[in-house]
Amino acid sequence: MTLEEKFRGAIGYPFCEYREQLKLLREKNGLVCEKIVEEFAIDFTTWFWYHGNKYWRGERADYLDMKEILDIYKKEKGL
Repeated sequence: MTLEEKFRGAIGYPFCEYREQLKLLREKNGLVCEKIVEEFAIDFTTWFWYHGNKYWRGERADYLDMKEILDIYKKEKGL
């Protein structure tokens, strides 16, 4: 499941005319989104820990751009 699909599932909720119910839904969805982000960050960090040397160009701090590395990670994981 892609990140976009996970967030759509967490954020999407039916229209509700009662303000308090809407507030509770937003809080619940916020917690779900936070969990998705945490899982993604931990998985990416773990992946980079084991695969980061593939993207090192040889100098002390000379890695590929992190955006490029993130794109590689997402492609490998199907996100």
